[in-house]
Amino acid sequence: MRTVGIIQPSYIPWRGFFDFIHEVDVFVFLDDVQYTVRDWRNRNRIKTRDGKTLWLSVPTLGGRNQLIKDVRIDNAQPWQRKHLALMQHNYGKAPCFGRYFGELQGIYAQAFETLAELDIELVKRISAWLGIDTEFVVASELGAAGARDDRLLQLVRKLGGDVYLSGPAAKAYMRPEIWAAADIRLAYKDYAGYPEYPQISAPFAPAVTVLDLLFMVGPDAADYIWGKYRKRDGQ
Repeated sequence: MRTVGIIQPSYIPWRGFFDFIHEVDVFVFLDDVQYTVRDWRNRNRIKTRDGKTLWLSVPTLGGRNQLIKDVRIDNAQPWQRKHLALMQHNYGKAPCFGRYFGELQGIYAQAFETLAELDIELVKRISAWLGIDTEFVVASELGAAGARDDRLLQLVRKLGGDVYLSGPAAKAYMRPEIWAAADIRLAYKDYAGYPEYPQISAPFAPAVTVLDLLFMVGPDAADYIWGKYRKRDGQ
């Protein structure tokens, strides 16, 4: 069986995003759909030392009337320096901060012109840190057309998938009959059961960037995503 998952590129996503990647054989960055502003495409949250959370946003050009793959970063703003400084200020004393921060500095030093390129590079690097060996594909390189699950079905077919893993929110519009007719099993991701882990301050914030988890527990991060601390139905 070959399982395919498809999600839009996101900026330093939460741990559920990487749990999803870990569960599939092929992960597709859906970069050829409309860009949504003030969304996960260009921002995410970190934990702060005073018990709050803080948004890190990548400034972009052009607004909402463009595809994700065409969104350019506003590099006239010193956003890289700001994001790295905020990470260092809040996580500098975290147990495993030094294990990853040097590589992050190297990524942020690259001259990314588009948001998708930045998001994809960060997701691939973080996946490697987590020990994920899933195959990555970019949707715009496959040439699928159509809307919603028609497009998704084309992508899965092009990749030889037998199973399509969808996010649970997609149940509102998915048409199971077209997947059944194509002999592709439709499954939905379960994001329940993620355990708490030590953070730099209370209260616990479950939906911050996965970098928070990595900075705090380092190589044990996978245990808090799909590993031994994850609580699933029946456990």
